[in-house]
Amino acid sequence: MTPLKSGTVDLVILAAVGEQPRYGLELVQHINARSGGLFELSEGSLYPALLRLSKADWIVGDWQPTPGGGSPRKVYTLTDSGAKELERRKGEWSRLQSAVNALLWRGAPA
Repeated sequence: MTPLKSGTVDLVILAAVGEQPRYGLELVQHINARSGGLFELSEGSLYPALLRLSKADWIVGDWQPTPGGGSPRKVYTLTDSGAKELERRKGEWSRLQSAVNALLWRGAPA
């Protein structure tokens, strides 16, 4: 498994939370599953990223009861400004991907 690069951690968290509200461990499991096990998001990079995204007002965390009566979980939801930031970053990612592809493969669309 490959750890996520720092620039992509925020993007994949925003995308995962944009699909549906999620709590920390659920985010780790979702990102691992959707990447086919390629990305390994550790707690050491997840929780600082969640704090950073919360401070930027792109996500908001609310404590919610756990089904079955366990300890409450902090569930993160995308804010309106977070949805705008996600779209901006997706566009940026798409442009970067096109530029790298153009450099790697001759005749690749730019």
